[in-house]
Amino acid sequence: MSSSPSRRRTPHSPSRRAAAVALVGVSALIAAAVQSGAATAAPEKTPQAAGKANPGAESVRLTPAQRAALIREAEAGKTATAKELGLGAKEALVVRDVVKDADGTLHTRYERTYSGLPVLGGDLVVETAKSGATEGVIMATRAAVQVASLTPTIAAAKAEKQALSLAQADGTAKADTNRAPRKVIWAANGTPALAYETVVGGLQEDGTPNELHVITDATTGQKLYEYQGIETGTGNTMYSGQVTLGTTQSGSTYNLTDAARGNHKTYNLNRGSSGTGRLFSGPDDVWGTGAASNAETAGADAHYGAALTWDYYKNVHGRNGIKGDGVGAYSRVHYGNAYVNAFWDDNCFCMTYGDGSGNTHPLTAIDVAGHEMTHGVTSNTAGLNYSGESGGLNEATSDIFGTAVEFYAQNSSDVGDYLIGEEIDINGDGTPLRYMDKPSKDGASKDSWYSGIGSVDVHYSSGPANHFFYLLSEGSGAKVINGVSYNSPTADGLAVTGIGRDKAEKIWFRALTTKFTRTTNYAGARTGTLAAAGELYGTTSAEYKAVQDAWAGVAVGARSGGGGGGGGTSFENTADVSIPDNGAAVNSSITVSGRTGNAPSNLAVAVDIVHTYIGDLRVQLIAPDGTAYTLKAYGTGGSTDNLNTTYTVNASSEVANGVWQLRVQDNAAQDTGYINSWKLTFP
Repeated sequence: MSSSPSRRRTPHSPSRRAAAVALVGVSALIAAAVQSGAATAAPEKTPQAAGKANPGAESVRLTPAQRAALIREAEAGKTATAKELGLGAKEALVVRDVVKDADGTLHTRYERTYSGLPVLGGDLVVETAKSGATEGVIMATRAAVQVASLTPTIAAAKAEKQALSLAQADGTAKADTNRAPRKVIWAANGTPALAYETVVGGLQEDGTPNELHVITDATTGQKLYEYQGIETGTGNTMYSGQVTLGTTQSGSTYNLTDAARGNHKTYNLNRGSSGTGRLFSGPDDVWGTGAASNAETAGADAHYGAALTWDYYKNVHGRNGIKGDGVGAYSRVHYGNAYVNAFWDDNCFCMTYGDGSGNTHPLTAIDVAGHEMTHGVTSNTAGLNYSGESGGLNEATSDIFGTAVEFYAQNSSDVGDYLIGEEIDINGDGTPLRYMDKPSKDGASKDSWYSGIGSVDVHYSSGPANHFFYLLSEGSGAKVINGVSYNSPTADGLAVTGIGRDKAEKIWFRALTTKFTRTTNYAGARTGTLAAAGELYGTTSAEYKAVQDAWAGVAVGARSGGGGGGGGTSFENTADVSIPDNGAAVNSSITVSGRTGNAPSNLAVAVDIVHTYIGDLRVQLIAPDGTAYTLKAYGTGGSTDNLNTTYTVNASSEVANGVWQLRVQDNAAQDTGYINSWKLTFP
């Protein structure tokens, strides 16, 4: 990956723009403003006016027929929905998924089109009460979708050539495009633009199939974004012992077809790398020997892992299959020669597993099956783009639910733990592939969020979310779980008390299916999980506060007590203020009242600014008497998108009560943005 000029974003790093909750109808009841581009304390609004849990917020288990009926109903009403949301005459909605709560509330996920073209980064989730009233909408972008011309000024062939060059530079072998670039509207980073989407095939450096999506501006030819469509992950091998498999008998022949789980099938690629392979079949209903040398062993492990994952999602979260429609995916084992990985592919709707180093360690046990099938669930719910911070969250979601499936299995041969790949010796020293209690122990993953994490490989930028999930489930510090020792630190050095894995799983799943969008980043995950916790347990609950504290433990947002935790009082302004490009300074005000004496020496100032180049910005805190405290000078902060951090200011010489202001000025041309929110916390 080549380095980028100081005024340009790094390759693979998406421009992360905050999403919004557009209030429609009963605005006082709206859920959290889910961010897709801020990574600090975000507005923590919830639909529970009194801070109490909503017993009806749990998702119900829909049969395939019930889900299909809800989707048909949403399709029939999508024109009216688009009109109610204020979409333009050229915009239309496409129904993608529907989640129903026990109280009758529907969460309908839509894609958008503009003049018939797909709007990438335009997805949204509409929340509708049982009465039919629209309560709110979570949108991936707040920008109005409007494009002056739908006629490209560069040829599609040029976009295709650029995409091929990028793929080759990334090490793609046999790079090719098996379909022509398609015209789209790119709306994920500011002003929507006419663009081409080119998909490059071939093989990645390690032999994984390649599906590189490159978005090119159809007017300027500039690359806008790129992401990988093949989602990979590595897990355990064949350590599940003797298990029961769902199979089908046809005459005197048995095969690995699980009729009870959507007819999930498992195939043998026999070291090939294309096609479906051959369905495992035989004269008896005994599969494998427990040894890698027997081809059926890997098939049995993959089949078993798929069944466990299906059961987990159905019994714990009420989701009937990857798409919620009762239809099974399929598994392929023995991919390639000594291929040390596994992957999910949307195109074949399947999981694929290699045989590991020397073809002796098939990557086919419980947590890898959970990991790969979860990529399918994510693809069919939030659709988190597999690049930048959203890519890290995508990968972490698979680790989280792969771990959850392993605990759910209660298999004595492969007990539940917070280690990824603990049974396969990929590193050659017996260590796991990834650790959830302290991700950095693998030598590459990140324990906590920081402003440049979006440019890190998604398997390593997943670290803060994995760490958050561990802290939320088990808490910080040293402990032993199922015979494994853990010792989880926090970014702020303060303790976190866990709420138990079962509750943590439900919070993450609800956020994934009803709050996240394709471009959600770490601040969005924080706000979405807070909204989910508020709906499930109430905003004054221990669970809600634990979500705040666990995120603070990985440097995303403030503690439940404000600032450094414990008894803090916060004042916040969530109104958007546009920042003129290379223009005059703008102010956002907060009125502080009810305090006595002066402000503290450790006043916490949480700043959430959405901007395409933070180096242009000067940010100051203005005290009630006009004294200016520079939080960030012009030319500092690097070349990343968005300013999402909390500053500590010694304001002890200032009177606490009065009007405080956040003053922001853009000092150079070309980049734009707005103040999304900011907060003062008095410890």
